[in-house]
Amino acid sequence: MSLLSVEDVTFSYPDGTSVLRGLDLSIDAGEHVAILGPNGAGKTTLLLQLIRILSPDSGSIVVDGIELTADSAREVRRRIGMVFQDPDDQLFMPTVREDVAFGPANFGARGEELESIVDRSLAMVGMTAVKSRAPHHLSGGERRRVALATVLAMDPSVLVLDEPSSNLDPAGRRELAEVLKGLDTTLIMVTHDLPYALELCERSLIIDGGAVVADGPTGQILSDAALLASHRLELPYGFDPASVTGRTGRASEPDEPSGRS
Repeated sequence: MSLLSVEDVTFSYPDGTSVLRGLDLSIDAGEHVAILGPNGAGKTTLLLQLIRILSPDSGSIVVDGIELTADSAREVRRRIGMVFQDPDDQLFMPTVREDVAFGPANFGARGEELESIVDRSLAMVGMTAVKSRAPHHLSGGERRRVALATVLAMDPSVLVLDEPSSNLDPAGRRELAEVLKGLDTTLIMVTHDLPYALELCERSLIIDGGAVVADGPTGQILSDAALLASHRLELPYGFDPASVTGRTGRASEPDEPSGRS
């Protein structure tokens, strides 16, 4: 059984706008998967379904063997940790330590156990030194890594990141990538940053029109110029996917991805 299974999920907003149209995807434990697609394709709507901020009109979402319903949402949210595009949406306490402790404390962690969780989570993202600082005094890249620590503190089965490289300077982008490469947690990353997807994710999906239209190794997806163009995706000028060594440690080898364009 896959760690995450989305089957025939449909969703329309109250004004009647249909966003997800029978979307199917399956992700196994330990995979790092990028979700690509043009604006309005349904990517963010899918993420909001996974943490049940939005609920499907039909279809099912199963996480670690638990179907996501109103009754199971609290337990599933422990298993899916989402890092939002803007870290300020997640950092609201006076100190970094309090932000990282917030989730585990709400689920009953106390005393030495809680402090151990905080210390371990900050160490995972290289932010131990800022434990006592106010989040709003940190740089954008530092806040992004602290936001990641708040999610890792819950020991999620699946880590979901929405545009993780947005608004980061080159150093912050690299530092975050180094952290993410070292995680064994199953990772789903929605991004318009195609080189970042290649660096961090061995597999990519393209979502367009509310459905998965391509699924395959990231290097192969990004080497298909016609596929990218048909879904309004563009590589940076002069960027060659075949020249990049990604998470697998091997240069990309172009081939035909599965799916349709």
